[in-house]
Amino acid sequence: MTSSNLEPKRDETTGGAPKSGTFGEHPAGTGLGAAAGGVAVGALTGSIAGPVGAVVGAAIGAVAGGLAGRGIADAIDTAAEEGYWRDNFSGRPYVKRGSTFEVYEPAYRFGVDSYARLGHHSFEQAEPELEREWERAKGGSQLSWASARDAARDAWQHVSDAIERVTPGDSDRDGK
Repeated sequence: MTSSNLEPKRDETTGGAPKSGTFGEHPAGTGLGAAAGGVAVGALTGSIAGPVGAVVGAAIGAVAGGLAGRGIADAIDTAAEEGYWRDNFSGRPYVKRGSTFEVYEPAYRFGVDSYARLGHHSFEQAEPELEREWERAKGGSQLSWASARDAARDAWQHVSDAIERVTPGDSDRDGK
C-alpha cells in the first residue's frame, strides 16, 4: 500500500515484507485486551477474595488480557487484506466506475487499522471517532469521509469476520 502515517513496519527477516498483523506492532490490541482482562479477572477475584483480591486479580487479568489482545491484533494479516481488496474492490457498489484501487486503498487500510484499535466497538459506535481521525489518517487521499466511509466499513467488517472465524464465540457480537 502507498506510504502514509499508517505504513506498516517492515520485517527485515522476510526481506522487508510487512509483518502480519496491523502494521507490525499492536499496542492498541494489547492495551484493549489488558483492560478487558483486568476488569474481568479483577471483578471475579474481588467477588471471591474482597478488595485486595480484586487488585491482585486485575493485575493478573491485565497480563492475560494483554496477551489475548495482542493475539487478536496479530491475527490481522495486512498483506492478505491488501491483496483481498486489490482483487475485489472494483465490484463494490460505492466504487466509482473507472476508479483504481489506489483511490480506495487508504480507506481500506484505515478500516483494517481502526478495527485493530476499536474492534471492541461496532463500526457505528466507533464512527464518530473514525470520522475525526480520517483527515489525519488519509495521507494524500482525496476521498472525503463520506466517500471513504463505505470502504473503511467494508475493511472493518472483513477483518471482523476473519477474526471471528479463528476466535471462539461471537467475538463481534453480531449474532453470527
